[in-house]
Amino acid sequence: MSFASVATAAYLVASLLFVLSLAGLSKHETAKHGLTAGVTGMVIAVAATVGLVLDGHPDIASIALLVTAVLVGGTIGLWRARVVQMTGMPELIALLHSFVGLAAVLVGWNGYLASEHLQGSLAGIHHAEIFIGVFIGAVTFTGSIVAFLKLSARIKSTPVMLPGKNLINLGALVLFATLTVAFVIDPQLWELIVVTIVALGLGWHLVASIGGGDMPVVVSMLNSYSGWAAAASGFLLGNDLLIVTGALVGSSGAYLSYIMCQAMNRSFLSVIAGGFGIQASSAGEAEQADHREIHVDDAAELLNSASSVVITPGYGMAVAQAQYPVAELTRILRDRGVNVRFGIHPVAGRLPGHMNVLLAEAKVPYDIVLEMDEINDELSVTDVVLVIGANDTVNPSTTEDPGSPIAGMPVLRVWEASNVIVFKRSMAAGYAGVQNPLFFRDNTQMLFGDAKERVEEILGAAREGHTRTGKETSSMTV
Repeated sequence: MSFASVATAAYLVASLLFVLSLAGLSKHETAKHGLTAGVTGMVIAVAATVGLVLDGHPDIASIALLVTAVLVGGTIGLWRARVVQMTGMPELIALLHSFVGLAAVLVGWNGYLASEHLQGSLAGIHHAEIFIGVFIGAVTFTGSIVAFLKLSARIKSTPVMLPGKNLINLGALVLFATLTVAFVIDPQLWELIVVTIVALGLGWHLVASIGGGDMPVVVSMLNSYSGWAAAASGFLLGNDLLIVTGALVGSSGAYLSYIMCQAMNRSFLSVIAGGFGIQASSAGEAEQADHREIHVDDAAELLNSASSVVITPGYGMAVAQAQYPVAELTRILRDRGVNVRFGIHPVAGRLPGHMNVLLAEAKVPYDIVLEMDEINDELSVTDVVLVIGANDTVNPSTTEDPGSPIAGMPVLRVWEASNVIVFKRSMAAGYAGVQNPLFFRDNTQMLFGDAKERVEEILGAAREGHTRTGKETSSMTV
């Protein structure tokens, strides 16, 4: 049996493990097993690929290049995995997508330079694969770079509104289709150069024209693009594993994007076209309203007297690393008989599932972490809602202001609760650049400062208040 047959079998096993990984990662209880399956599949895939290269009796230079690439890539990957904070996961994922896109572009160009010997219909198919692969890869590359810059706050999250932006996108697609036909019929180097430049520009424009509120959808969309780019590379290289894995990533990313758009009441096509993120005309009026502040002791007293509490976390909680004191506060309140639950918006934290991971990391029980649709109808009978670092996902403008850029987006209706305490550093607008009228409601009080410090102070005040109440009760009994 040749090693090629062994490698094919190994690729099949790796593909199955990747499928099991996706299935496992879909649930909290099986996430660790899913991660293990994915890592095992990747180890098998890399080992099989290295074996194929060595089986071809390469020269010393090729072996040295392969070893260097594996060592450099592995070292960078391990380093980033060790040092990245959970708050940095959205931009890290966007950056990793850019690598996949760049790889697809390089593979496409290499495929063109090495395809001179092909003739007939086979050559036409090969040239189509090259052109499409380069286009998808280039769009993914620059789009992911812009997403990384926005998510890491290196550039503003507000959308770039070029005149005739939709015509620009449409024109780029028409030009791509025209050049693809021309390239398949008579491949020319200048056509590949032009489509690479057009795709790089289109990728930048697509993401730059999308507002910050839709960036979670953009991340999953780019995840889908990177999968299709990998699949295109697989066709060019004749690698079955790349084709299967790319198709898995591409289809799952597309489906996730669809689910998120449904949750946000958005059209996926309109998000891609950059039709969301224009500054609301009513935001300025909200900024002039008066807000009420609350002190730590009063917040602790309010929680001690509550029978039901809902906590709605956001990106600010992740930045402050407040999930651990929040988990401790949850445990103390539950021990006292308070019904504590968490309400998670689908796009909270700028990445799907971001808040769920943070809470699981802090050992918050799975059964009290509820999705938006599960908790929304119960907020009207809730005594206290703690909004910790969330902003756009609890904005009532979505239902009350048709002119708001986030109008129609389903949010957590926290304003229906009896009392709302908002943890924020300042009165600044959220990531989408839209002011939040929630902050000026009669039943809302603002608790300014670092979320972790404030929750820890509430913990101390809550313990002291509970102890004092217990002593007073004992004295009265005696």
